[in-house]
Amino acid sequence: MSVHSKLTAQGQISVPAEVRRKLGLGPGSVIEWEERDGEYVVRPVGRTTSLEIHEEVFGSTGAASGPPADVRQGITAYIRKRHARG
Repeated sequence: MSVHSKLTAQGQISVPAEVRRKLGLGPGSVIEWEERDGEYVVRPVGRTTSLEIHEEVFGSTGAASGPPADVRQGITAYIRKRHARG
């Protein structure tokens, strides 16, 4: 899928209707721009993939190294860090 937006003189863009539907965006929705390997990924704030949480909690080994309570604490810490206002 390839869609385009035009940048206004004020630096604003319109999110195409097809993209809004797929992302579940409506009036007042907040999106974030994340740089990854020289490109930007745009997604609704608050949406985190399970892979992102898994890598943060378990590292690159992918193996859980503690009891379930530790895993829950790791997930909680990740979510708080991800959504901290800075």
